[in-house]
Amino acid sequence: MNETDVINPCSPVHPWFAIQTRSRHEKVVESQLELRQVEHFLPMMKRVSQWTDRKKEIRVPLFAGYCFARLSLEARVPVLQSRGVVRVVGSTGRPEPIPDEEIESLKRLISNSRNYICHPYLKEGILVEVINGPMQGVKGRLIRGARNSRLVLSISLIQRSVSIEIDADDVTVLSDNQNPNVFREH
Repeated sequence: MNETDVINPCSPVHPWFAIQTRSRHEKVVESQLELRQVEHFLPMMKRVSQWTDRKKEIRVPLFAGYCFARLSLEARVPVLQSRGVVRVVGSTGRPEPIPDEEIESLKRLISNSRNYICHPYLKEGILVEVINGPMQGVKGRLIRGARNSRLVLSISLIQRSVSIEIDADDVTVLSDNQNPNVFREH
């Protein structure tokens, strides 16, 4: 257990939720959750910050604007009333829980690795566009293998595909209104 975890022994195990915070209020929300004895998790990363006269390594939230809390839906009102809290994240106006495995995986990564950084969210199979290198402008689907990422280009009409190894940093996610018909799956 590390400094960003607090366990409430009086409560049964509840699901994890993402708490959206006001800008630069993640640590404030963390302390508010601690005061309310709500189990929470604020993943942090180290970053070198440079001023004119010196450099200093500082700890910053891994996901700016978010903290995680384990709570029941009934107990969310005091959390929502906490200083710095914007909302409990969800869709269609309802909070959505985060699978325990995702939070546990994140905790394991943070506790066992020093070389992690925040990265834009990319889902396997999602439509992307190459933004760097000789293939700039090419659109396809991103898939991840055991050791690398691959860009898959498909021709739906003939139901054939070709793939190439690519650095995930060289692609960007396409929004739904940019989806070309040639990438539609049947």
